[in-house]
Amino acid sequence: MNDKQEKESRDLTRRLYFEDAYRTEFEALVLDRLTYEGKPAVVLERTCFYPESGGQPPDHGVLHGVRVTDVQEVDGKILHILESEIGPDRVKGIVDWPRRFDHMQQHSGQHILSQSFVEVLAGETLSFHLGEGASTLEIGIAAVTEGEAAQVEKRANEIIFENRDIKTYFVDEDKIGSVPLRKPPKKRGSIRVVEIESFDFSACGGTHCRRTGEIGLVKITRWDKIRNNIRFEFLCGGRALRDYSMKAAVLRSLCRQLTASEEGLPAVVEKLMQENKSAKRDMRKLQETLARYESLEMIGKNPGKTISAVLAEKTAEEMKLLALNVIRAKDCAVAFALREPGQERLICGRSDSLNINLRDLVPIVFSLARGKGGGSPSLIEMVLEKGSDLESILAKIREYFDTRL
Repeated sequence: MNDKQEKESRDLTRRLYFEDAYRTEFEALVLDRLTYEGKPAVVLERTCFYPESGGQPPDHGVLHGVRVTDVQEVDGKILHILESEIGPDRVKGIVDWPRRFDHMQQHSGQHILSQSFVEVLAGETLSFHLGEGASTLEIGIAAVTEGEAAQVEKRANEIIFENRDIKTYFVDEDKIGSVPLRKPPKKRGSIRVVEIESFDFSACGGTHCRRTGEIGLVKITRWDKIRNNIRFEFLCGGRALRDYSMKAAVLRSLCRQLTASEEGLPAVVEKLMQENKSAKRDMRKLQETLARYESLEMIGKNPGKTISAVLAEKTAEEMKLLALNVIRAKDCAVAFALREPGQERLICGRSDSLNINLRDLVPIVFSLARGKGGGSPSLIEMVLEKGSDLESILAKIREYFDTRL
């Protein structure tokens, strides 16, 4: 496709969302009907529906009463993907406004946050993704502190609270050098600029708020390393409010349960964590003592060199402790099984003095039940599918032990 053909193709549909991002209803002629990934789709003479592009998801809504589930731009054509076919050649479209405005808040907030990273940390935005639940920015910096992230967030919200103008306009390619863009444009030809008054200029085709105050606020919620850069997750506007409401409810619940104030909650949690660690250490000692007594009792009841059982009311850790204590106290081989919610568990062990390789048992067990696991020549552990015949499996293991001991 040459430049002329591409321009004609792009001009096929008038993009009403460029003219007014707040417009949600329109009428248009159907220019083409086709299929996109097995679903019916139409091309219109004009549209308010924004197609997925530049990290921003597509608009949803209805055409002639039929749900628009996706909007994609393919070879310059804006395809409205539908839940079912539509009949008339002239249709009325209605954009899902809450979804559109949410995207406007997130995208406008991203521009402010990106420029704030430039101002505070000289961090360039490398990628942007507007997700269904949260949005992310990959910033070209190697590390960030809590204080630095707070400074960036503070600067972004200063711009939001000042309620500055947000303008969108097109600039010819030969004049784009006169615009102080944050990043050079990736496309040729006429460039659409999103200008945040006296703060940021960006080449962008997305939908945006008219003023920064409509964004509400921006909140950085977390960050992590990615490709030697830092990826930040953030929320704007309604998303930030919902997140704050949820976390405030969680905080109130914790304070009630722990009988603590919000300020005193960290100290209470730290105390509980220390007490929990101490309790776990004490519990471990008690489990080890119990396992020693149980192993001696089990050895007394099983004079031979093979000991096996399906255990009840034990955890996997307790079963392993018992097995280890038995093979340390007596020259023998053990096979214990345990029924757990959703699965069965098996452990086999042998004393160091016995010259058998328990890995040979793995294919034998898996011939009787589906599962996974393995281990060393002296100890193997396996998880088996729920409902496995543990008694038959243990009988087969005892046969293996009896032929070798």
